[in-house]
Amino acid sequence: MEYRLLGPTGLKVSEIALGTMQWRWTATESASCEVMDAYFDGGGNFLDTADIYSNWVRELGGGSSETVIGKWLKRRKNRREIILATKCRGRMWDGPTGEGLTRAHIVKACEDSLRRLMTDHIDLYQSHWSDPAVPIEETLRAYDDLIRAGKVRYIGASNYAPSELAEALVAGARGGFPRYVSLQPWYNLLARELEKDHLWLIRKYNVAVIPYSPLAGGFLTGKYRKGRPAPRSKRASGLKWAMNEKGYAVIDALDRMGRQRGKTVTQVALAWLLSHDWMTAPIVGANSVAQMRENLGASGLKLGADELAELDKLTS
Repeated sequence: MEYRLLGPTGLKVSEIALGTMQWRWTATESASCEVMDAYFDGGGNFLDTADIYSNWVRELGGGSSETVIGKWLKRRKNRREIILATKCRGRMWDGPTGEGLTRAHIVKACEDSLRRLMTDHIDLYQSHWSDPAVPIEETLRAYDDLIRAGKVRYIGASNYAPSELAEALVAGARGGFPRYVSLQPWYNLLARELEKDHLWLIRKYNVAVIPYSPLAGGFLTGKYRKGRPAPRSKRASGLKWAMNEKGYAVIDALDRMGRQRGKTVTQVALAWLLSHDWMTAPIVGANSVAQMRENLGASGLKLGADELAELDKLTS
């Protein structure tokens, strides 16, 4: 495993992060712990979750992923070796303070996450998405208090538009508040909008980039091929946007590049991300140990200039 600095901080994170939205949703608690064991044993140290995971499942509610992680950290006794990231913003309780980025919501949400995670601090606390109803100064001031109290080390943003990220960075510098050190966007080989408007901000402010859906919801694993019927599943039906000539041409190119190295389509797709000098750590998901080990096999893999140019041509 190779490691990279998390933006302007001194935190060294594994260049493959593990997303945990699926814990107790599509992966049982037992399977979730096995995946985290394989990830940690393979050198991974960067776990990403959110308090709302999995509040879309009625019988689970929010906080289920954090609860699984907390029990795993307690069992493995490895909290000091893990960079722990979670998020707040979504609705977690009834009433006017039950969601948003107000001071009232952030402070209570943080306390709740700390309890579920069975820890006294969160390494990276992220705004899951922006809140136009709340002045950014109020949000940053609440985070500042949590940092001063030792409950949070650094803060980050997720799903922020370029203008929202710029506003937050400028407001932080102007008011002497902590700044967002990371951005968690939707970004992969077939969804490159990040490069159009965010990239100058990322470079100027040395913002860490930790993208989710780096494999385009599973399409860039090579599971879906031209001329083959797609499996009948909710996931497959949600990937129709990628099932076209462009998408299949990318899969063919990744497959060819992988075979030349003895690597899989998944690993080459992740290597494309890791080949960017501004990339920190794509956040991968896994429901099984086998999937986790395949993802970890991308660490250290870099593509050549000709290969990057070919993929640029296919996806520009």
